[in-house]
Amino acid sequence: MSKAFTKEDAWEEPVVPPRAPLPAGVPNYVTPRGMALLRDEHAALEAERQQLDALRSDDLEQRRRRAIIAGRLRDLNVRISSAEVVHPRPQHHDRVRFGAQVTLRTVSGPRAGEQRRLEIVGVDEADAAHDRIAFVAPIARALIGCAVGDTASLHTPRGEEQLEVVAIEYGSV
Repeated sequence: MSKAFTKEDAWEEPVVPPRAPLPAGVPNYVTPRGMALLRDEHAALEAERQQLDALRSDDLEQRRRRAIIAGRLRDLNVRISSAEVVHPRPQHHDRVRFGAQVTLRTVSGPRAGEQRRLEIVGVDEADAAHDRIAFVAPIARALIGCAVGDTASLHTPRGEEQLEVVAIEYGSV
């Protein structure tokens, strides 16, 4: 069989994992920490791109890697250019707002009695494993505007939960 019909040199479009989407018409709010993370990610990608360029190799894997980095940099540049840095302000301590660290107690539902602490952040810095949730997430939308002692309803696949705001803090984001 002719080599022309093998997949060995075939070029496939690289898969660039998409950034978490922002709903249409929603500003790209970020905390100062979130903006620093975006810039650090940009610097790391640029460094990786420069290393690949220095290799001066044009094999298939190198071209594919360059294309992935270029796609990620394009997406990242759009996010950085649209970012609106919001500095959490202590004067909002009476209400849950963007940048708040909120301590919650589940009043009713499958997790009744559980207490947890969440931080409301930008879409790109959201990280559930570290209790950072995007301001567009359902739980954040339910909590924004609440004061200490208020309850909010959250509809989950496990059922409806009533969440009580126990504490609100600002400042370490």
